[in-house]
Amino acid sequence: MSLKKNFLFVILFVLEFSVLAQTKVSITIDDVPNTKKYEKNHFQTKLLDCLDSLQIPVAIFINEGMLYKNQLVSRNFDLLNQWIKRDYITLGNHTFKHSRYSEVGYDAFVTDIIKGEAITKELAKLNHKESKYFRFPYNDLGKDSLQRHKMEQFLKVKAYVSTPFTIESSDWMFNYLYEYYLQENKKNEAERIAISYVNTTLAYFQYFDSLSMKQYGRHIHQVYLCHDNSLNADYLKLIVSKLKEKNYSFISLDELMKDQVYQQKNNYHKKWGISWFYRWMTNKSEIKKLMQNEPDIMNIYQEYQRIQKVRSQKN
Repeated sequence: MSLKKNFLFVILFVLEFSVLAQTKVSITIDDVPNTKKYEKNHFQTKLLDCLDSLQIPVAIFINEGMLYKNQLVSRNFDLLNQWIKRDYITLGNHTFKHSRYSEVGYDAFVTDIIKGEAITKELAKLNHKESKYFRFPYNDLGKDSLQRHKMEQFLKVKAYVSTPFTIESSDWMFNYLYEYYLQENKKNEAERIAISYVNTTLAYFQYFDSLSMKQYGRHIHQVYLCHDNSLNADYLKLIVSKLKEKNYSFISLDELMKDQVYQQKNNYHKKWGISWFYRWMTNKSEIKKLMQNEPDIMNIYQEYQRIQKVRSQKN
């Protein structure tokens, strides 16, 4: 082989390897729309503005009950429509009340699902879109296999796709601390929490991507679960930028679900919202070991508990 041909072969190999090594990620955002933050920010949508600038595919899971959290219902409807009309956004139902399935039971949960799709379905039609995805609040799929199977059948009849996740970094807990420190005008503390959130999230991506290589010998499509909150409004853009530097690319939920790993059986029959990586496994001792090896956020959890106690004593 000539030197020129050999050089071209190396280039093609490197390019092919680069594509294969690239992890594809779908960003999913729960608890949309955050009407409380919308009112507080004088009807500015900072997270949506952030996503507009990023122009990456995103899936949102809507709590229609959020529309009625204050007296500004018409404004809140407009906010929801702003989310829905974006071309890059895929729609999902997250129930009306954000109820926990294992606690409320089948009938109440079915009512919550149906009530939670009323406005979304109408706005989706107006914007020539559909809402076919569903995510269980707290990722609580039921207290046992019977309860889970019963709801799976209902979702199938309703033509909903139950949406998994592989990575989440407890952004709700970081956000609690972040908003508290901002409220207390402790900006350095708020920034500390935010940077910790960014670094922790990146560590989770690294951990589950390495787990993907060990379990499947390749980079599976990952699903990141986060929330419509202040922290992501201010720092999701940085997380996306850091992930791009690490050769991650961003895909729609439709494309993600084409990965064959998502056709695997869910072997987990309890109410806790663990990653689908663990739900696909059967060895309980191995699952426990892997969960113990996840990035450690005990210090954040302890701080969260301490601040909760401080706030409760003030009230």
